[in-house]
Amino acid sequence: MPNKTPTTAILDVDFIEEKDEHSDLTNEQELVNIRNPILQNQNDNPLNFSENLHEVGHQLAEIMSHSPFLKLTNTVFNFDNTTEQITGKTVSTPDLIGNVNYQILHGGVSATVLDTLGGVIAMYEIFKRGQGTFDELTKKVMKVATVDLRIDYLAVGRGAFYTSTGEIIRMGRKGCTVRMMLADDTGKPIAHGIASYAF
Repeated sequence: MPNKTPTTAILDVDFIEEKDEHSDLTNEQELVNIRNPILQNQNDNPLNFSENLHEVGHQLAEIMSHSPFLKLTNTVFNFDNTTEQITGKTVSTPDLIGNVNYQILHGGVSATVLDTLGGVIAMYEIFKRGQGTFDELTKKVMKVATVDLRIDYLAVGRGAFYTSTGEIIRMGRKGCTVRMMLADDTGKPIAHGIASYAF
């Protein structure tokens, strides 16, 4: 048995041994940046305050917007304090074209954006429910991974930008299901997705 030395770089908890290589989280060390402003007055109690949850929402959106692969799709996620919704905006470029004859968005871009959005929505919902200490919630978030994804392409993708939205449709102790939608710059739906995530 290898000697497991506790890792102090990640929230003073040894998560490295239990980290899922398929996790949707770009860089688990970035969660350190979330911890301090949220817990400075809570003594590691479960999250109960909306202003703290909003900070979590903004930071999760920022972290996932910098996912190395997602950045290739020119997508940025945003968190809205009023609706508590995380949405994405994908700016169209020639690199995202799948069919050069018809100049339409590649289906893989749609799938990537919707899958990633579903994952970050799942992460926020874990924090929002606050069933545990912040460290326990963070441990779950770090394990979020896609286990099933279905994409239905509803129309060709043309436009200057695309907007992605989503919602939780089922939340369990070890997993959840999220419904996502991608629309063009006129608001017309072009792709619909349903994904299951384990944590």
